[in-house]
Amino acid sequence: MAFDGIVTRAVTHELHEELVSGRITKIHQPTETELILTVRKNSQNKSLLISIHPNYSRIHLTDEKYTNPKEPPMYCMVLRKHLGAGFVESVQQVDLERIIHINVKSKDEIGDEHNKTLIIEIMGKHSNVMLVDPDRDLILDSFKHISSLQNRHRSILPGQTYVAPPDQGKFNPLEIDGDTFIRKLDFNQGRMDHQMLNLLMGLSPAVTQAIANQAYLGNIETYKDVFDNFQQQLLNHHYQPFVTMGQKDDFHVFDLVAQDQDKQYFSKVSEMLDEFYKGKAERDRVKGQTHDLMRFLKNERDKNERKIKKHQKTLKKAEKADEYQKKGELLTAHMHLVKTGDASVDVMDYYDPEQNELTIELDLNKTPSENAQLYFKHYQKLKKSREVVLEEIEKAKEEIEYFERLIQQLEQAREADIEDIREELQEQGYFKPKQQTKKKKGKKQIVPDSYQASDGTEIIVGRNNKQNEYVTNRMANKNDIWLHTKDIPGSHVIIRSTEPSEETIKEAAVIAAFYSKAKLSSSVPVDYTLVKHVKKPNGAKPGFVTYDNQQTIFVTPDEQIIKQLKQ
Repeated sequence: MAFDGIVTRAVTHELHEELVSGRITKIHQPTETELILTVRKNSQNKSLLISIHPNYSRIHLTDEKYTNPKEPPMYCMVLRKHLGAGFVESVQQVDLERIIHINVKSKDEIGDEHNKTLIIEIMGKHSNVMLVDPDRDLILDSFKHISSLQNRHRSILPGQTYVAPPDQGKFNPLEIDGDTFIRKLDFNQGRMDHQMLNLLMGLSPAVTQAIANQAYLGNIETYKDVFDNFQQQLLNHHYQPFVTMGQKDDFHVFDLVAQDQDKQYFSKVSEMLDEFYKGKAERDRVKGQTHDLMRFLKNERDKNERKIKKHQKTLKKAEKADEYQKKGELLTAHMHLVKTGDASVDVMDYYDPEQNELTIELDLNKTPSENAQLYFKHYQKLKKSREVVLEEIEKAKEEIEYFERLIQQLEQAREADIEDIREELQEQGYFKPKQQTKKKKGKKQIVPDSYQASDGTEIIVGRNNKQNEYVTNRMANKNDIWLHTKDIPGSHVIIRSTEPSEETIKEAAVIAAFYSKAKLSSSVPVDYTLVKHVKKPNGAKPGFVTYDNQQTIFVTPDEQIIKQLKQ
């Protein structure tokens, strides 16, 4: 569902009530497409999210927590300079367009008051946020800089005059009356929803389709009545924010949209938007951040798989080692039959009673003794190569298993996990560590996921190898219960209890299956044993352990159970 002009009007109305007279206390830019403004009003902090993400551009209050970069970007610093400690004067929408003006009164370094306007344009991949001096219509800075070469209609650069997006020549549904609305429609042409889409500003196809459906088969007066009712809801701010989840996730603030679907209603527009976009933007950010890392891991895994195939060919050749040894020994036993210059010799095969004779090829230029030694030399070479190749195959298998674990962890990683995985690869020598220009900060705190079973028992989950080793070796007691998917890459899970109930074991097993490569499978085998039976072999890769005295339970991963158990 598009973040259309109607949703923009609803959220603007809500933000005006929630933020006006509030003071901006913090400004953060967690990513290159998102801003967080903390506004304090009535002794409460409210977090305003502004996103220009090409797929998830939006503005609303949020309860989500975001990780901020160590160094604030330049645009964030400019906003702090001009808006920091300022008071929100108003939040206004331009007509029924997806454009919002947040007017702020702040003081400069010498205490003089100034007005600044933060202009938010929510237009998909063309979204932008501009800081403007309203007295001069001057752009002080913007999230994205757009030159005249990129947009002939207007430049969005510091020092340029702010020019609004071009007028599309549509009517404002808040201002046009019902009679004019009817006169502008051609009932003989049909496709009324398309006509309304081209006639009225701020309406998405879903809204015009809903209006047309409601007036379907009615006369002209029916269309007028439906429009008048729609207009009154807009003017009086009568909204019913809802989210639908199913084959297609949708949201809107008018109940007439998506009438035949199950809906989850919300009391506030921001709550609806927060719920709808929860996780979507983060997953997209994580996907972007992990793209190169995922490609590296898959390339390393594939490289080791090719290495195994190559070694298996060498191993097949090495199978002839015993044959060379046999020929060398037979040639030594029948040395009296061989003369220098012979091309071959037929000897009695003592090793194969069913075959009386065996023909052995000879080097014409070598003596009988040298020919025998040549066969022994081939035997020793192949024997040694077989031992080396078997070791290399085992190493390659360990590498593949290691990269499979990391791939699984990266597929389910959050932003905070990515750096842990990258650091681990640096520590293992796969990446060169970045040169540090500043002093090292204190040791990073490891915070694994925590869940609570139905009976209140705590369940701890590691999301990457560092966390896995921490929960198993540091957090857990030796008689706690340890769980892991059987022969499947996944997380280490700890039940903080020596005698958990069967239900708790099952719930912990569901968590272990969910945080594994078998997340989308059914009847996943999960092993569980006491922590004291879990060991890490010397020299093993991070996160790798062996265990015994285990029992196995079969469960099906269920995201709803995971949400219920999350603390």
